[in-house]
Amino acid sequence: MFLINFCTNVVQEDLWQQVFPVGTEWDQLDTVYQYNWNFSNLEDAFEEGGELYNQKVYLFGCTEPQLVSFQGQGKVTMIPVVVAVVSPFPPSDKIGIKSVQRETEEIVPMKQMKMDWVPYIPLGNRDSQVERLKSPIFIMRCTQRRAGLKHLKLERVKKFEYCLPYFYHPLQEDELEQSTVVQILYPIDPKPVFCEFDWELDELEEFTDKLIEEEELAADQKDAFKDFVKEKVREAKKANREAREARKKGVGRNEWRN
Repeated sequence: MFLINFCTNVVQEDLWQQVFPVGTEWDQLDTVYQYNWNFSNLEDAFEEGGELYNQKVYLFGCTEPQLVSFQGQGKVTMIPVVVAVVSPFPPSDKIGIKSVQRETEEIVPMKQMKMDWVPYIPLGNRDSQVERLKSPIFIMRCTQRRAGLKHLKLERVKKFEYCLPYFYHPLQEDELEQSTVVQILYPIDPKPVFCEFDWELDELEEFTDKLIEEEELAADQKDAFKDFVKEKVREAKKANREAREARKKGVGRNEWRN
């Protein structure tokens, strides 16, 4: 990885401005671009002799709020950071959603949050067809328009602010086997049923009967509960399968390149 950020008054090319600052609050975006941040070291890295020269590179951005002293006063400033990942294939097609307010981390496809890796087109070539340019630089972009936020639920808007880049290592097998245990929270009054079900070790009929016997589940809820568990198992198996396929896809691309 290649971390770059510092500030001067020199006017810059717009590479860093094209990279979406993941996880930045929408109402803070304008403050990120109020200064002419100097990313000439990023530009130089792509020149001959630079660390990123002739490499296939994926760039994503974020911001770091810092208390900066300016004219004798402290001011909180959103400092942009650009991270460069050298990789023969996209580092990930997923995005993480996590904050101190959320109990668990959510991993979703990038496109669900209207994000994707797109080729970076230099300023002078933006009238050209993308496929002809074959850019070796890809940047993370978000197509969610700020004007459209007012039509979204607050929870959806906040998800963008809680986004974090999610990278896995597709060239290594998981050290631990994929879990076969699903957490079950069956919503029913007056008391929800919370339990863990292992689809390899537990037999659903016996598992359900035991809950009824222990008065954790009403008998008239047996069939509905079983259907609920089956659906959760299907979701977990699908997630495991997608993780395996993503890893194999990454390995396959690397072997093809070699």
